[in-house]
Formats: sequence, C-alpha cells, structure tokens
Amino acid sequence: MSEPIRRLLNIDDDEGLGRVVKKEFERHGFKVDIVLTGEAGLVLARETDYDAVILDHHMPGQDGLDVLVEIGKLPDPPPVVYVTGEAEGRVAVAALKAGAADYVIKEASANFLPLLRAAVTSAIEQREGRHARAKAEADLRASRDRFENLAAEREVLIHEINHRIGNSLQLVSAFLRLQVSNAPNEDAKTALANAMARIGAIGSVHRQLYAGGDLRTIDLGRYLDNLADDLRRAIGPATASVELIVKAQSLPVSTDRAVSIGMVVTELVLNAVKYAYPPGVTGAVRVFCRQGDGDVLELVVEDDGQGIQPNIPPKGGGLGSRIVDMMAAKLQAAVTRDEGYAGVRTVVKIPAPGREAT
Repeated sequence: MSEPIRRLLNIDDDEGLGRVVKKEFERHGFKVDIVLTGEAGLVLARETDYDAVILDHHMPGQDGLDVLVEIGKLPDPPPVVYVTGEAEGRVAVAALKAGAADYVIKEASANFLPLLRAAVTSAIEQREGRHARAKAEADLRASRDRFENLAAEREVLIHEINHRIGNSLQLVSAFLRLQVSNAPNEDAKTALANAMARIGAIGSVHRQLYAGGDLRTIDLGRYLDNLADDLRRAIGPATASVELIVKAQSLPVSTDRAVSIGMVVTELVLNAVKYAYPPGVTGAVRVFCRQGDGDVLELVVEDDGQGIQPNIPPKGGGLGSRIVDMMAAKLQAAVTRDEGYAGVRTVVKIPAPGREAT
C-alpha cells in the first residue's frame, strides 16, 4: 500500500526559488502549492489541510513572523519551517518563540534543499506523532468511559438481581412460617423453623448487598447483627427463654465468605438453643467475632448451659454438624470445642483467603 501524498505550502516572494523547492519536494512524493505573499498563503492555509508550511521571513506587506502567528491560530495548525536569509540567530529565535517547528538558513549552497527537506519531514513526523498520541489517548478515554458505563450497568443489574433473590428468599421464608404454624407436631415445627433460619442466613446477605454500595463485600458485624434478628424471628418461641447476644467487629468480607460464616453461626446457634438449656431454664447464647492475630478471623459461639451430656443421645440426624463441617472446609477454617468451658464453647478460626487455618 502506497503512502499518502503529503501536501506542502511554500510561502516565499522569490518565485524562482519557489519553483526549485516545488520540484525538489515533488520529486520526493509531495504535492506543493507555492504563493508569493503572506496574505495569499493564509487564504490557502485556511482552506486546505496542509501537512506543513515553508515560510520565508522577508516578504512584501506582511513579514513571515506575522504570518506565522496567524497560522498558529488555525484549529489544527500545520507545522511551519521558517526560512530566513539572515544568519543572525535573533530571527530564528523569534520564529521558534512564535511557534515555528524548525528553521533553515536560506543560502545558495548544495545543503539548503536537503536541510529544508529534512526539517519539513521531521516537523511532519512530529505532528503525526502528536496526532497518533492524541488519538490513542482519545480512544483510551472512550474505552474507559465505555467500561465505566458497562460497570455501572452491571452494578445496577447485580443490585436488581440481589434484590430479587432477597425477595424470593423472603417469600420462601414466609411460606415456611405458614407451615410452621400448621405443622402437626413439635419436631416438624422445629425442622421447618431451622430451615427458615438457614434461608434467612443467605437472604440477609442479599438484603445487605442491595442496601449497600459495594457489591463485592459486606460489613460482617452488621450482617451478624441482622442475622441474629432473623434467627430470633425464625426460632420464635424457642428463644423466649434464651437471650441471643452478638458482639462482632465491623469487618469487610466477601459475600461468599459471609454466607459461609453466616451458615456456621446459624447452625451453632440453633444447636445451642436446642440443647443448652432444659425447658423452663433461661440463659444466653453469645456470638463473638473479631480479627485475631495473623489476619485470622476468630468466631466464637458459647452458652452457659448444661454442656455436652454424654449419656443423652443427640437429637436429629446431625444435619447441623454436617453443614458446619462443609462451611468450615470451604473457609479452610479450624473448628474446636473448648473442653474446659462449663457450657459449650465452639471456636472457629478462619484464615485470610488463600490460607489454611492451623
């Protein structure tokens, strides 16, 4: 593919030199227009998109510096190579200060035309480089704007999805609540209430995501406070004699980790409510969550009840324990029981993402 023809304007009152310049540049692939006055040159410069201008200093009516200033006022001015017959540097300095890309001393020697062509070619390449950088920057800004728009649309969509998921989970909880009231026996009521609590642990995350501005993380402390409210509503009368206390640090965690932590807390609280205190005995179930040493999140669920009774077989099929084990494995957490504690005290140490608890 051939290179595009570059257009050049030569403004010089020396008509003979103008023809020599035209011949030289057209021999190297340029298209050259020549004019003899600054006024005529400005007319063409305003009408035509030239790649460069060769401008002589001494001209009748309007010298080159005045023309140079006017060319610089164009919306996208072409680079100007200033030509002067004066060897003194003051004219060249004045031209450069006025915006010329380069200057060449006009002299009757074999070096004049090669120097002029080199100066013009360099000025054009610099201009093309600036245009290329400007286009690249504009494309980058446009890409960034498109990305930001897509990200904003995605955020709105995810907010809406979370809202709908939260609403759906609330609807399921409402259906379960109706079934609890119509359940034929206490075992069925307990099983349905536990299912409702587990659904609430997930639904609370989605409600908090929808209410917040960050779709990647939620405040663990606020989440566990909200989860405690959901557990109280789900368990209902079973918590009448049990006070559920939550003390959790405000810590940002990812949504996936929050769901897993919430499920662990739910199962441990449900287990404590079920086994810790005999009927008619009041007590508390406490949930603590704080950032420990080495970026380890320490979760504690404890009660002051009767502890593990080795002679009393556990109720249910062990679903809660299996859920705790599954979520702990997902979190790479270590689950231990404080054997020296009077009631039941379960400690869950959750390492930072990508690490394994020891």
